[in-house]
Amino acid sequence: MIRIRLAFAAALLGASSLATPMLATPAAAASVDNSDPSRFIETLSAQAFQTLHTGSKASARGQFRSLLGQYFAVDEIGDRLIRRWRPQINPAQYQSYKAALPGFLIGTYADRLYDYSNAQVKVTRAVPRGDGAAVMSTIIIPGRNPINAIWTVEKIGGGYKVSNLSVSGINLVLTQTADFDSYVQQNGFDKLVTFMKSRSS
Repeated sequence: MIRIRLAFAAALLGASSLATPMLATPAAAASVDNSDPSRFIETLSAQAFQTLHTGSKASARGQFRSLLGQYFAVDEIGDRLIRRWRPQINPAQYQSYKAALPGFLIGTYADRLYDYSNAQVKVTRAVPRGDGAAVMSTIIIPGRNPINAIWTVEKIGGGYKVSNLSVSGINLVLTQTADFDSYVQQNGFDKLVTFMKSRSS
């Protein structure tokens, strides 16, 4: 599971892109093109990779949070993670959870990217699905076998956003949902939010 979570980290918040040489330049990577599914994942990966080399971990966390807010369907993902518990919690608990979610995702996945900053994400093709697409990619980590990753992107507003990710056949949302369900069953929903806040520090 640790290997899978590291792969999720490399894919979820990006690593270097093999798409085209121009993506490696700072000018080209300065903005994310979310008008087309393949270009979206290519440029999102390039932007995230550049962030790893622009300063401290604290600075990178801030930039990753911005990417997360702009280009990931955080509200939709968050609602899916607690779908089982949503009818049982009150509005205050729900708002606390929503406030803790971005920091939890950054704390759980982003810091691990520093150990895998030499990984590369190569987009291979995109398969249309409704208003979105499944974007197929390969995560290449030197000295390891390539890992297949599928990004689910949806058209939201004027562009695409990431709504799910599968790595080596393991679905990120389903896996995280199972983790949350187990934690709430054992500790209660408020303790889940406290745990999430602890991960964001």
